[in-house]
Amino acid sequence: LSLHDALPIFQTQLQKEQEEDEEVYEKVACWCETNDKSKTVSIADAEGRITDLTSTIEELTASSARLNTEIKNLNSEIAKNQAALDKATAIREKQLAEFNGEEKDLLQSISALKSAVTVLSKHNSASLLQIGSMSAITSGVQAALTMHADLLKGVFTHKQRRAVTAFLQSPQDYFDAEPTFKQSYAPQSGEIYGILTQMLETFEANLSQSQKEEMENQKAYEDLKAAKEAEIAAGQEQIDKKNSRACRH
Repeated sequence: LSLHDALPIFQTQLQKEQEEDEEVYEKVACWCETNDKSKTVSIADAEGRITDLTSTIEELTASSARLNTEIKNLNSEIAKNQAALDKATAIREKQLAEFNGEEKDLLQSISALKSAVTVLSKHNSASLLQIGSMSAITSGVQAALTMHADLLKGVFTHKQRRAVTAFLQSPQDYFDAEPTFKQSYAPQSGEIYGILTQMLETFEANLSQSQKEEMENQKAYEDLKAAKEAEIAAGQEQIDKKNSRACRH
């Protein structure tokens, strides 16, 4: 073809390519615009989520710190309650041991005094053979006097104490079966009987009071123990709940 004939063909081809280029450009421009809008929205959404997550993280961090502090305080409170319970238990055990010892001593002393009073009430040595030896009885009374000296302060006069000492040194004088001696020592026997009876009543009253105090001490301990165990259980329950919440966070 001559240049003159080919020129229209070239122009047509160029026009077609130009239209195709324009179509491609429009498509690309549309895609860019659409993609830009989508990305802008996605970025905005992501930034919003980041803000929300940051806020949530801060709230959870604060909540976790608060829970840890509360758990620490609860553990401290439980430790204090347990320490108080342990101390009360130690005191109760000491009280009980002291009471058991005192009760045993008083019961022994009461038994010895009952034997001596029973013998004195007979006013004759034959009764000793039925109840026990004179030495065993007097040694029991002597042990009671020594063991419970503080308890007997102010109970007897010096004269009464001297009378008891004389009885313990020569008890046979108070149980002589001969009429002359019986007649001679009967008043002294009656005096010793009264003194030992008073000792017996003092010991029995003290034993009764000690047993009453022991019951009160035991009741007080049981009440305190129940209260402390309830507080410890309640504290542990709160710790378990808070630990569960901390794990969920």
